[in-house]
Amino acid sequence: MAARCLGCGVGRLLGGLRGVGARGPGVPRLWSSAPAAPPGSYQERIALAAREPAAFWGPLAKDVLVWDTPYHTVSDCDFRSGKIGWFLGGQLNVSVNCLDQHVQKSPESVALIWERDEPGTAVRITYRELLETTCRLANTLKRHGVCRGDRVAIYMPVSPMAVAAMLACARIGAVHTVIFAGFSAGSLAGRINDAKCKVLITFNQGLRGGRVVELKRIVDEAVKLCPSIQHVLVAHRTDNKVPMGNLDIPLEQEMAKEEPVCAPESMGSEDTLFLLYTSGSTGKPKGLVHTQAGYLLYAALTHRLVFDYRPGDIFGCMADIGWITGHSYVVYGPLCNGATSVLFESTPVYPDAGRYWETVQRLKINQFYGAPTAFRLLLKYSDSWVKKYDRSSLRTLGSVGEPINHEAWEWLHQVVGDGRCTLVDTWWQTETGGICISPRPSEEGANILPCMAMRPLFGIVPVLMDEKGKVLEGGDVSGALCLSQAWPGMARTIYGDHQRFIDAYFKAFPAAFAFIVLKDGTGDVDVVVKELRSVVADKIAKYAVPDQVLVVKRLPKTRSGKVMRRLLRKIVTGQAQDLGDTTTLEDPSVISEILSAYQEYKDKRGAL
Repeated sequence: MAARCLGCGVGRLLGGLRGVGARGPGVPRLWSSAPAAPPGSYQERIALAAREPAAFWGPLAKDVLVWDTPYHTVSDCDFRSGKIGWFLGGQLNVSVNCLDQHVQKSPESVALIWERDEPGTAVRITYRELLETTCRLANTLKRHGVCRGDRVAIYMPVSPMAVAAMLACARIGAVHTVIFAGFSAGSLAGRINDAKCKVLITFNQGLRGGRVVELKRIVDEAVKLCPSIQHVLVAHRTDNKVPMGNLDIPLEQEMAKEEPVCAPESMGSEDTLFLLYTSGSTGKPKGLVHTQAGYLLYAALTHRLVFDYRPGDIFGCMADIGWITGHSYVVYGPLCNGATSVLFESTPVYPDAGRYWETVQRLKINQFYGAPTAFRLLLKYSDSWVKKYDRSSLRTLGSVGEPINHEAWEWLHQVVGDGRCTLVDTWWQTETGGICISPRPSEEGANILPCMAMRPLFGIVPVLMDEKGKVLEGGDVSGALCLSQAWPGMARTIYGDHQRFIDAYFKAFPAAFAFIVLKDGTGDVDVVVKELRSVVADKIAKYAVPDQVLVVKRLPKTRSGKVMRRLLRKIVTGQAQDLGDTTTLEDPSVISEILSAYQEYKDKRGAL
C-alpha cells in the first residue's frame, strides 16, 4: 500500500491533506477509558502515531484490550515483503473482549437490538444472553468436529444468531467467513471451496422487505459443489419446514443440549480471526485475512472516535454483516466498546420510505451509519417521510461505501439531521479493516466540508507519489494518494496467495481508463470529457488524466452499490470472454450494454 493507490475517492480526501479545517465543539478525547493514552492535542497525537507507532499503539492496546498474555513487540512491519505484524507475543480472545468483560461489569445491559423485518417487533439481547448463546453455539461447533484454525462459513442475514456464530468461532479459535446472504449458490460455493470450510451455518429461510428468501435451497445447491463441508447447521428464522439432508443439523435443537459456558481459546495476536471475500480482478474472489488483536483494537478505536460514541448510546449501523462494515461497525467495534448495536434486517423502503426514521424514533438511535446508495434511493421520496418522525436522538450521521454526492450529503445533513448533527463521510475498504480517513476526530473548532472524508485517522499516513513511486513533497504538488505506513487494522494477506496480496496492494498502478455516467439533460459530451480531464489534472495529478474516456448509461454494480471495477478492466484489456463470477451483479444485463458501447467506441477511434 506504500506504492499503490488504494482506490476511488481520492479527490474528496485532498481537502484534508491540504490542511483544510473542520468542526465545532465536542471533539471526543482519544480514549476516555484509557489512562495511558498518549496526551496532547489532536495534531500531537497524529504526529506521534506517525513518528512513533509503538509509543502510540502500545499503551492503547494494553489499556483497551483484555489480554491473556502481554505482547512483547508492538509492531514488526515491512511493506516491501507485505509483512505486517502487531502486538507480537500477545495472546487474547476476541469474544472475551466483546462479551465476557462486559458481562462481568453489567450483564443485563443491552448488546444488540434486532430490528426485524416487520417494524415494531424489535428484540433486545443482553450481553449475558449473547454470551450464553455464543457459548452454546461454540460447544455445538466443537461437538461436530470444529477445531482451532478450521474455517466455518456463515450464510445468514443480519440476526443475533449470526453475530453469535461469528463470536462462537472466535471463542474456539475457528476462522469464520461470512458470506452475504444475497449471493447465489455459485458464489457461495466458490468462497466455501477457496477457504476449504468444514462447516456451514445458515437459516432455513430469510426475511427481507416482506419477502421470503430461500436460503436453505441455495445452500443445498451450493453444498453439492463443496466436498470440504461435513455439516450444515440450520437455524430457523421462520416456522416453515425445509428439506433436511444427511449433512443437515437443526441448530437450535443441538444448542439446547449444550452448556451455556465455553472456555475461550487463547489466540495469538496474529492468528487469523476471519476471512472476508471481495471480488478479485481475475474473477476469482480474494479472501482478505484479518487477524485478532490489531483488527479489534482498530475497529474499537475508530468506532469510538469517528462517531463520538459515548457509553449508553444506541449505535445504528445499517450494514449487512456480509460486508466489512458489518464486521467492524455492527459487531466487533461496538461490542468491544460495550455499546448497544442495532441489527437492521429490513430495507430502507419497507413497509414504506419512512422505515429508517421510524426506527430511529422508536429505538432512539444516537449514531446512524448508512450507504449513499440507500440515501439516493430515499431522495426520490418526499421529505415528509423523514420529518414525520422524531429524530432528536440523532447526534452523528455517517456515510459509508461509494463516494456520496452533494445532493445526498445535503439531504442527509439538512433534512435528516436538521443541520445540527455531525456528518462523517468515511473512506476505507475491506482491506483496511476500519475507517482510514474521516472528518472526525479533529482539532477543536474545525469545520466539515461536504462530501469530503478530509482527515487521516491516527496511524494512517497518506503520501502523494508520482508514476515512478517517488514520494512528492511540498505544497504545490499532485500525485496518487497512497498509505505509506502500516496500521493495526489492515489485512495481512490474501488467503492462500500472499504473492497476489503483494501484487495487488504494494506494486505500482497502471494508467487510467475512465467510464463515466452522465446525468439526464447533460449537454455536449465532448465538453464534459474535456472538463473531466481538466478536473483530474487539477485535483489529482496530470499523469492520472485518463487516456481514454467512455460514456456509458450505467456501471456494473453489486446489490450493495459497489462498482465491480474488475469487469471494466477485463473489457478494456480484451478479456471480456473471461469475466469470471458475475452472479453478484445487481443486473447482469449491464455487461452487454457496456460491451456494445465499448465496441462502438473502438470502431469510432479506429476510423479516426
